[in-house]
Amino acid sequence: MGPGPSEVPPSVLRIMSAPTLGHLDPEFLQVMDEIADMLRVIFGTKNRLTMPMSGTGSAGMETLFVNLLQPGARVLIGVNGVFGTRMAEVARRCGAEVITAETEWGRVFSPEDLAAKTRGQRFDVIALVHAETSTGAAQPLEGMRAVADTCGALLLTDCVTSLGGMPVELDHYGVDAAYSGTQKCLSCPPGLAPVSLSARAEAVMAKRNQPVQSWYLDLGLIAKYWGGERAYHHTAPVNQLYGLHEALRLVLEEGLEARYARHAENGQALERGLQTLGLSLWVEVEHRLTQLTSVRLPKGFDDMRGRHFLLENFGIEVGGGLGPMAGQVWRIGLMGHGSQRSNVELCLRGVAASMAEQGLPVPKMEVL
Repeated sequence: MGPGPSEVPPSVLRIMSAPTLGHLDPEFLQVMDEIADMLRVIFGTKNRLTMPMSGTGSAGMETLFVNLLQPGARVLIGVNGVFGTRMAEVARRCGAEVITAETEWGRVFSPEDLAAKTRGQRFDVIALVHAETSTGAAQPLEGMRAVADTCGALLLTDCVTSLGGMPVELDHYGVDAAYSGTQKCLSCPPGLAPVSLSARAEAVMAKRNQPVQSWYLDLGLIAKYWGGERAYHHTAPVNQLYGLHEALRLVLEEGLEARYARHAENGQALERGLQTLGLSLWVEVEHRLTQLTSVRLPKGFDDMRGRHFLLENFGIEVGGGLGPMAGQVWRIGLMGHGSQRSNVELCLRGVAASMAEQGLPVPKMEVL
């Protein structure tokens, strides 16, 4: 129940043990096509260039930056947690000039915040974290396309913790490039990074005047394997893709609206329970992720001792705080298959017991 990886459904684990097909076997090529189609539905897009990259979510991040940036490009990145910081570092390593818009960890950006940074300037990319895993904050995307248009930029989003757990809707918001990971709300083991790029982003890639700095992550080459040419690039992680196919099938079988509602209901139940225990939440209510909750630790509570107690006595793993939040919060995940009411109740019992074990007063919990 930490910030990832999340619980994996039994059917996903079963299919990953199926016999391995060759990466050009006709049956496997059909699996690939179906994965791309299902990803388009969940990303909320008709983008042609939609596929999973071989690698974790960070490989998705690097894929977009190395393909869309060249030395001298100008990038504006919203930094309000670990992953905005990481995007800035990746962009710098691409030789880009990086300008950051910064706010307190756990807060989000308004279009006006970004417009103040872009006024009178041109940028190649504006990048935001849609669901900041390090804080539990949900970044609104409404109005960000207009800001990008005023400075000629592509709009890029980190959807690692949002995809499959809350609406993403790339086409609706005018997002040009997005990446995610399989191990969060999609409930597939880590190892693949879904990406999606708009026609506008493809046009930028087509105008590059030098090769992509990473051969392995070069979308111009990989797209030929995922597209009609089926040109060999690298050996696909076949069984990992079996797992993703099944995980995506389960998402669509449940239905996106039902899935988002389940995450919201369980996340809100967890919030209520934590507050009943006298604990406060890091993120303001209007910008909280329901699939990942950052709860402030009570004064005098030992973070590591509490997490060890939870793991040993309740079989629950939660995440600690990062950066300026280290030692101050627990990050509790209710993602994908793990977003269940039974997990909410177990976690709340565990948190209450861990507080009591450290001699802290524990209010009686209300019925969820």
